[in-house]
Amino acid sequence: MRELGAIEQRIKDDSTAALKAGDKPLREALSSFVAALKKERIDSRKEPTEADELTVLKRERKRRAEAIALYDEAGRKDLADQERYEEGLLKSYMPEELGDAELEALVDEGVAATDAVTPKDMGKVMGWLKPKVAGRADGKKLSGMVREKLEG
Repeated sequence: MRELGAIEQRIKDDSTAALKAGDKPLREALSSFVAALKKERIDSRKEPTEADELTVLKRERKRRAEAIALYDEAGRKDLADQERYEEGLLKSYMPEELGDAELEALVDEGVAATDAVTPKDMGKVMGWLKPKVAGRADGKKLSGMVREKLEG
């Protein structure tokens, strides 16, 4: 049996506590998160890193945000509220997002560390940055900052 990642274990423990407390909505939400993490762990066939787990949680959070928009548009407040609840739960298992100043400093450090000078070097910089910002920054925002730094 493969070892659970730290985040997956924490969610599983919280799910067990919710079951014992009789909190069915919380238990069901947490169980869906555990299922997504387990699927990723099985599909990847490797021990999960915290970055891997955060990637899964971020993907699940994005799915919830898209569902909220669709349900609001369709007038299904009940379903939108459930998705908001789950999105809030996911947020509680994720680290705080990095601020613009922190991201800017990391981008500068990445550009210097990889000796990047042109936009063609963007892949090197992003490869250097990904593990350092795992789950704490939006990929589009980060790549935009790197592109801007290398073009300007």
